[in-house]
Amino acid sequence: MMQSTDDGPSRDVWSAMLRGWRGRCPNCGEGRMFRAYVKVADHCPDCGEAFHHQRTDDAPAYFVILIVGHVVVPIVFTVEVAFSPSYWVHAVLWLPLTIGMSLALLQPIKGALVSLQWALRMHGFNPETSDDEMAPTRVFESRVIEPRR
Repeated sequence: MMQSTDDGPSRDVWSAMLRGWRGRCPNCGEGRMFRAYVKVADHCPDCGEAFHHQRTDDAPAYFVILIVGHVVVPIVFTVEVAFSPSYWVHAVLWLPLTIGMSLALLQPIKGALVSLQWALRMHGFNPETSDDEMAPTRVFESRVIEPRR
């Protein structure tokens, strides 16, 4: 699926997200997107694409919870119904699986979401948008309320 806008050449959403899933720059596919486990680099070391605009916030964690929960919970119920193991067996089985899956999925999902933002030109990834336009604006006016007499 190609994203077409008037802001420049189209960016392929799926290839960008696949590159992000692998932790690579969505633009060139070569540079590393992360400088630490889930810390996004300010820019691509190969092509110079800026990443400091990204705003994934808590979305990667929500997607990880959604995926891990949908995988682990049915397995837990199946094992409980079939074997009725004690609680310590449940803890030994499901805690490492849950933690391992969560840690394994967090960086790829964050990379895919940053790449999605890049492909859709969201949050400052549009070269036509200046950083001043991305600054938050004040919505409410301040007014003085006079005391009643």
